[in-house]
Amino acid sequence: MKLSAMTRISLRTVALGYLFVLLVLPLGIILYRSFEQGIGTFIDWISTPAAISAFNLSMIIVAIVVPVNVVFGVMTAIALVRGRFPGRSLVQGLVDLPFATSPVVVGVSLILLWGAGGWFGGLEDYGLKIIFSLPGMVLATIFVTLPFVVREVEPVLHEIGDDQEQAAATLGANRWQTFWRITLPAIRWGLTYGVVLTVARALGEFGAVLMVSTALPGQSQTLTLLVHDRYNDHNVFGAYCAATLLMGIAFVVLLLMTLLERKRDSAS
Repeated sequence: MKLSAMTRISLRTVALGYLFVLLVLPLGIILYRSFEQGIGTFIDWISTPAAISAFNLSMIIVAIVVPVNVVFGVMTAIALVRGRFPGRSLVQGLVDLPFATSPVVVGVSLILLWGAGGWFGGLEDYGLKIIFSLPGMVLATIFVTLPFVVREVEPVLHEIGDDQEQAAATLGANRWQTFWRITLPAIRWGLTYGVVLTVARALGEFGAVLMVSTALPGQSQTLTLLVHDRYNDHNVFGAYCAATLLMGIAFVVLLLMTLLERKRDSAS
């Protein structure tokens, strides 16, 4: 059905108005409030010891979470696409579990497992503290970012099939050689896109990380927790500055994701 010119204009106006109210306007307000006292003041607030510590901790979590999710995400995707094993449907559902589970529930579950009195809480007696420290924050972030690499790599594996892999095996290549020379180059764009999504999600995680951290500045406070802490302390300007810093990082990730998407389309 062909729409009239007036209908198309009306639909575009509604869509643009919706995006403006829900996305552009709030971001514009945040930017305005962050720079209303000058760029120098903004830089001062994002370079405080608490802000630097929060930034470093966020980057450390990303640096740990991304390689772990890449390794296990690719392994899981290959197993789900190439393998036929009992419980495969159950694994498919478990991969999507973070999409359906509240991050707060994830944090509570980790506390019940790894906290004092939990199933594995006895590890603290051996000096291994999980909850309210970096390991707990990493575990929470790994859980909420688990599906991205799997769900980006899986359709690519379906699309390329396994003909080239079987041909390589016929010519004498072992599984490791087949993966490095055949499978990995074929899935590189899907994997890269999954990595970018994982980074974005890891940087913005709040609920699960809040539950398993002390949120103390300089100890276990990420950028998202810094925004929350400053706002609760009625330091609204400082919260806006931290939010703008986080938004700037997210913008860089979004820009990278867009460029990779265009390059992937051109390569295909």
